[in-house]
Amino acid sequence: MHRIKTTPRNNWQKTVEGLGFGFHTTDVPYWDEAVYYSFTMPEIEKLETVTAELWDMCVQAVQHVIDNNLFEAFKIPAFIVPHIIDSWNNDAPAIYGRFDLWYDGIGEPKLIEFNADTPTSLFEASIVQWFWLKDFDEPKDQFNSLHEKLIDYWKYLKTYLHQDKLYFTCIKDSLEDFTTTAYMQDCAMQGGLETSFIYIEDIGWDNGNRCFVDLDNNPIRNIFKLYPYEWMVNEDFGQNIVADTQNAYWVEPTWKMILSNKAILPILWQLFPYHKNLLPSYFTRSNLKNYVKKPILSREGANITIVENEQVIANTEGEYGEEGYIFQELCKLPDFDGNYPVIGSWIVGQQPAGMGIRESDGLITSNTSRFVPHLIV
Repeated sequence: MHRIKTTPRNNWQKTVEGLGFGFHTTDVPYWDEAVYYSFTMPEIEKLETVTAELWDMCVQAVQHVIDNNLFEAFKIPAFIVPHIIDSWNNDAPAIYGRFDLWYDGIGEPKLIEFNADTPTSLFEASIVQWFWLKDFDEPKDQFNSLHEKLIDYWKYLKTYLHQDKLYFTCIKDSLEDFTTTAYMQDCAMQGGLETSFIYIEDIGWDNGNRCFVDLDNNPIRNIFKLYPYEWMVNEDFGQNIVADTQNAYWVEPTWKMILSNKAILPILWQLFPYHKNLLPSYFTRSNLKNYVKKPILSREGANITIVENEQVIANTEGEYGEEGYIFQELCKLPDFDGNYPVIGSWIVGQQPAGMGIRESDGLITSNTSRFVPHLIV
């Protein structure tokens, strides 16, 4: 694993915008092709193997949480628990997730956290960096079969859905969320599904028929949402999930609430203590001297505190933490000349499917961290 400086393509902004990538630069550069990371095939195979094993462990952890009624540790509201259990027992399939991994090309990859419900950076990982590679060095390859696997899994999912169109939804004011959602819709269409788009603010509720409806008052029976369940369950919207007489099919299913919560990290450590790809994680500080304190529900690196030798060495502000925290043993991100990468390793339909790299100037990956491409040598 090496970080290599290179020359960006001429007029690369226009090139990526032509792919539909409109948020390459915000207040700070987000897409950065002045560098890339190179990996050997054995390194990629290691990441692929670890991703598959982590997914298997996570599935076992969900069963453990349900069997032992551990929902309180996750601060999941009681009203949604029966829906979660039903979605699990009915094998409601999940389409995707992103494991954030520590990896330096030498040691064993370590799980930092799992973005299981609304993972972003999918379009960048699947499409944008692939076309960068084709322009940069056509014969080279990437750890990237995301596009093909997404289309194939939508085809598979079709048999689980109600015999009706599949709606795609996200909030109105996020170009990143819209791009990711539109990309997923495109993959579903290529998989042969009939689809429609609606902003989540425009989804209605029919009190008489007890069901979600679109702007034309048509029932919504299948829906992919890029909107966090932990937000939904604190709104009237979430209460309606349970009241829905149409039993709308949700992608991702509600059982992903268990995996998208950082409380899963101590559960994994309890179930698989000293596993080589896990970091010691607890609901209390325990005997940790060097640790990362994380809210069980937080996004984009908010409200993170890193402590080393009893001293705070990094922290971020935010509005999360009300539900509680977990404590994870500190494993400093690898340092490539003052740049700190996190491997985002994707799972699609139970299978490892590719990766993207987010790079930061510090030890906490946040919404200002850069996305950089990779290739295999």
